[in-house]
Amino acid sequence: MVVVYYMRFKGRIVVITGGTRGIGRAITEGFLREGATPVVLYASAENEAKKLKEKGAYIIKCDVGNREEVRKAKEIVDKEFGKVDIIVNNAGIMVLMPFEEFDEQKYERMLRINLNGTIYVTYEFLPLLKRVKDGVIVNIASNAGIGTAAEGTTFYAISKAGIIILTRRLAFELGKYGIRVNAVAPGWIETDMTLGGKDQEEAERLREIFRNKTVLRTTGKPEDIANVVLFLASEEARYITGQVIVADGGRIDNLTHSV
Repeated sequence: MVVVYYMRFKGRIVVITGGTRGIGRAITEGFLREGATPVVLYASAENEAKKLKEKGAYIIKCDVGNREEVRKAKEIVDKEFGKVDIIVNNAGIMVLMPFEEFDEQKYERMLRINLNGTIYVTYEFLPLLKRVKDGVIVNIASNAGIGTAAEGTTFYAISKAGIIILTRRLAFELGKYGIRVNAVAPGWIETDMTLGGKDQEEAERLREIFRNKTVLRTTGKPEDIANVVLFLASEEARYITGQVIVADGGRIDNLTHSV
């Protein structure tokens, strides 16, 4: 099979948070292939960041949950590029924590990175996004944020539900500037976050569990989410805003029950 890549984003500056690993890396590489200059805000994975820099990405170390660091990153981008065309808020962590084992520090850390980080990056970079006529924001949420249940994910779901509400409200508030705001809600995706530290047997056991939870009987790859993000960021989606695109292989409990 021959895959043809179109230069849909030639000359575009794309800020991507958490762009060195998993879904974020697939998004970064997708934009690179299609002519964009990705500006990757990352907090870890130094070696991966260096590899992306060699491919043409602009790298800034930044904890998105720290507003001052985000502000400094914005100043760097402003000086270097003078604009931003697309923001992809991807950075996030998942801490499994049953409700009855509530840990305030873990909960606040997850909120700080997942939800507050999305707010900080959007707010600080918005002036640069407003300098273009067709700015785009794509937020990475989760099907957990729309009601998909899994053990220990209540607090994670809260952080992702907040991103979904933020997406819809920003679409309403920023439409007057021609800025489109959408979100992608992935299901279970094979990444370091979901399989990190698992041996081969345990990894395959998890894959089997999640394959059986979807009507397509398959698990997702980071590229599956990156493809949706690139579509939403492109001119092909020019009439789409305020939407949450669920990419979860047809999660069975979502299709058979009202949430």
